[in-house]
Amino acid sequence: MREAVIVEAVRTPVGKGKPGGALHEEHPADLLARTLKTLVERAGLDPALIDDVIGGVVTQAGDQALNLTRSAVLAAGFPESVPAMTVDRQCGSSQQALHIAAQGVISGAYDIAIGCGVESMSRVPMGSAVLPGSDPFGPLVGERYPGGLVGQGISAELIAARWDLSREELDGYAYESHRRAAAAWKNGEFDREVAWAGQPDETVRPGTSPEILAGLRPAYYDPAQAERFPEIGWKVTAGNASPINDGAAAVLVMGADVAERLGLRPRARFHSFAVVGDDPLLMLTAIIPATARVLDRAGLSLADIDLFEVNEAFSPVVLAWQRETGADPAKVNVRGGAIAIGHPLGASGARLMTTLLHNLEDRGARYGLQTMCEAGGLANATVIERL
Repeated sequence: MREAVIVEAVRTPVGKGKPGGALHEEHPADLLARTLKTLVERAGLDPALIDDVIGGVVTQAGDQALNLTRSAVLAAGFPESVPAMTVDRQCGSSQQALHIAAQGVISGAYDIAIGCGVESMSRVPMGSAVLPGSDPFGPLVGERYPGGLVGQGISAELIAARWDLSREELDGYAYESHRRAAAAWKNGEFDREVAWAGQPDETVRPGTSPEILAGLRPAYYDPAQAERFPEIGWKVTAGNASPINDGAAAVLVMGADVAERLGLRPRARFHSFAVVGDDPLLMLTAIIPATARVLDRAGLSLADIDLFEVNEAFSPVVLAWQRETGADPAKVNVRGGAIAIGHPLGASGARLMTTLLHNLEDRGARYGLQTMCEAGGLANATVIERL
């Protein structure tokens, strides 16, 4: 079987997703364009050779409408012959973009492709694609789930309740994310993967503490949901959830044979893929069966995986996943995760892959596993092997 390999991966620093944030003034097409240009320049690749660019964007409205990835390709100065498409698998959109790129290479449909993503949550607020008065679910979904589905914050609360996770555990996990990310920036561990030197991720808080986090109020309390779900303890806060962010990331994928022909160094290969569905009410738990499925397809055990990147949408998501899988916390999000670094929705899948690749290289490790929870009860999982 033809191998799909990663030759280069790069991301922006992650900015606060509000006016005044470090990346707010930059149009999302231009933000992704700068990332794409940096990617091919670092690789020394003629962009005319690229067969397709697949980009993840979640809120495809306003400045992010009309196949934003194609606009970014044109803004990057790539030849007009380079096509592009934009995909939406919610928070896993750019991880799905990477799957499409790699699977296209493996099948022979592509020789070279880019999987990437961008989100400017300061310019295009989350949920703004849902028009006032519209119903994106429809009546038959309502019939299947009496009482209706809920927002992700309520799902995170339900997970905390089902796995009996304490507020102290949630805040302790969030503190560790900030501690690890701050230490990684201080030690220069993000320097290779971030496109613009000297500009750190804007939401990392070196000065936070469990005591500060304990003082924050629950973010999602709703009297109606409290009556519907009396088991909820209302423990999820702005501190133990991912923030609102802007950012972009991109990964260059090609056949191993193509890399050899072009004299480029493969840095990792795509080993295995999985995507699963799970309970859309809990919504964020599909990373548990996705991890089991991708390991089964890979023929690997949890112990074979050296490093994990599990998107930190909320503390209870990762903590429940750790309880169910038995993963060693010392191997999970070793440079911090989205609670500290941020979660620019459409960019996060490619951001995690960029971080995972560099982590494997810096530690001389072999296997990495990435998984992300996604709205609607979905999750992608990917195993890569460092070369």
